Amino acid sequence: MTSNDEAHMRRALELAERAWGRVAPNPLVGAVVIHGDQIVGEGWHEGPGTAHAEVMALRAAGERSIDATVVTTLEPCNRFGRTPPCTRALIEAGVSRVVIGATDPDLGPATPGVSELRAAGVDVEVGLLAKEARALNVAFDHHVMTGRPFVILKVASSLDGKTAAVDGTSRWLTGGSARTDVHRLRAWSDAILVGAGTAIADDPELSVRGTYAGSARPPLRVVVDSAGRVPASLRMFEGSAPTLVATTDRTSESRLRAWGDAGAEVIVLDPDASGHVSLPALVGELGKRDVQGLLVEGGATVAWSAVRDGLVDRLVLYIAPLLIGGAGAPTVLAGDGFAPIEAALRLDVPSVEVLDRDLKVVVDVHGHR
Repeated sequence: MTSNDEAHMRRALELAERAWGRVAPNPLVGAVVIHGDQIVGEGWHEGPGTAHAEVMALRAAGERSIDATVVTTLEPCNRFGRTPPCTRALIEAGVSRVVIGATDPDLGPATPGVSELRAAGVDVEVGLLAKEARALNVAFDHHVMTGRPFVILKVASSLDGKTAAVDGTSRWLTGGSARTDVHRLRAWSDAILVGAGTAIADDPELSVRGTYAGSARPPLRVVVDSAGRVPASLRMFEGSAPTLVATTDRTSESRLRAWGDAGAEVIVLDPDASGHVSLPALVGELGKRDVQGLLVEGGATVAWSAVRDGLVDRLVLYIAPLLIGGAGAPTVLAGDGFAPIEAALRLDVPSVEVLDRDLKVVVDVHGHR
């Protein structure tokens, strides 16, 4: 593979991101067709039922696809789904070479898309910018391999780890750039989860706003309420997006009816040992519903439960240059904590980014998964 191949793969990755927040449950994919030294066709997958990236790029290239190189971020599919197989389209177009970023776990470990292309005489190379290509579809890959969502815990805090002042005020800790980035994260998500405390205190919309408000589908709004505390008059029940309430048999029949009358779906789960909704059971249920990316935006109690139960795959922490203090001010995590210190959760920090005056810290919790 050449430096030109790498430049073309970076272009394909850029194209794939054009459909950010619109392709689930499919993966993000971008592709370019190169004839000689020129890109003659570009494509990206725009969402379920639409042409795949490779087909879109081949259509743009037309007859210039003959003897061309196709650079694609993901292994071309070799089976019929909502659309015909991309391998057949590439072979019939007469391409001579295909460069692939990442293999597709949904096709299986035997890489049948690669095999079919090679059997037809196409030169295939795999693994160019594979790390970047895999990062693009981390939730898709994780769901395919485990059946559960990839869980991101999002937190905004001060430098001293406070999420609000002692009087409960917290708006706004971070600046505009950080808040815009949060909406990008929401657009990525298939579902956003909060606890009853956050729902009652903040009355959040749990919607995608601003630059990323054009997502094809709004994320599922999930509220965890073990005892029926959340009134059905909150904004998350206003109908602009689907809402799911996870509760236990501690909730009254009248509250269950009120949620249902407000248009929410209600699931009653067996409680955990403390009598609360079992988050592992809820995450498993969401996985069965094809939720691939789950964003947890709950307060310190829900955050601790998700961390304690080993559910969090990634932490995205927005840190404002503030010192708040106060022994009673809420912090990022509540609960019993890990003790002794040797039991603390060890993390990897793949990136730190400055967003105006704030810091964005991305932390991988389970790098071995």
